[in-house]
Amino acid sequence: MTLAMVVHGGAWAIPDELVEAHRLACLAAIEVGWQVLQTGGSALDAVEQAIRLMEDDPALDAGIGAFLNADGEVELDAGLMDGTTLMVGSVAAVQRVRHPISLARKVMESEHVLLVGTGAERFADRHGLERCPSALLVIPRELERWSSLAHDTNFSTRQAFSRDTVGAVALDAAGHLAAGTSTGGTPHKLPGRVGDSPLVGCGYYADNELGGASCTGWGEGIMRVVMAKTTVDRLAQLEPMAAARWGVEYLAHKVGGLGGIILLDRHGRVGYAYNTPRMACAWMYEGLVRPEVNV
Repeated sequence: MTLAMVVHGGAWAIPDELVEAHRLACLAAIEVGWQVLQTGGSALDAVEQAIRLMEDDPALDAGIGAFLNADGEVELDAGLMDGTTLMVGSVAAVQRVRHPISLARKVMESEHVLLVGTGAERFADRHGLERCPSALLVIPRELERWSSLAHDTNFSTRQAFSRDTVGAVALDAAGHLAAGTSTGGTPHKLPGRVGDSPLVGCGYYADNELGGASCTGWGEGIMRVVMAKTTVDRLAQLEPMAAARWGVEYLAHKVGGLGGIILLDRHGRVGYAYNTPRMACAWMYEGLVRPEVNV
């Protein structure tokens, strides 16, 4: 079975001065995940470890460096799916959790699928997951953004819907697929707002019989078309690149949505597409000398 992995660091109008930071973030994440796969680790392990790394990168909107909501607080969402069992774990609107993707995995290993807010945080404590002070997740760039948006009476979250939601999809040596997504959401969002990232079939999906996907973009649009599963289902007829393009076109046609998607099919073939000015992504599979990166 061919090992394969693809990651993304968000689809949006990435400015020239931030391209290198996004390239390096995706490259680091794919290298961590690839090391897991090459040493016999599972697709779930590879996805979790790659996303944990991106949650620690202040250049991206997941974990440290996440957007602040309208109250000036960080609320994080994440989801993870096992393509072998179709088990899912996700968390939404959590605070003071260092790695939401690892919390999502703990939820997946329980009897539940989705935990939110303080209930998810208590679940994290019960299972010994790393907590952190809110201040650790907040960086000066986002404090400045929050302050400026607080005085912008014409601002809507759709104007800045997509910055750096992060995600990964992996195929391991046993032929098992996994997919996951993690985000800080949109800037100045209403407290309690949840986008596509923790919702199975919307922000991520994996099924060993077809493939896996992780989405990024305007979450309200992605949710309305159940983008991840809708696109994975197209892998029954289309190769991954064509399926990815179809998914983004479908998002735009049906709801005027903007965003991007990364895909792996069950053979380890990579697909990605976006209709934003740029998307950060990287991929690796057996046969490549080194990871490839696109920003």
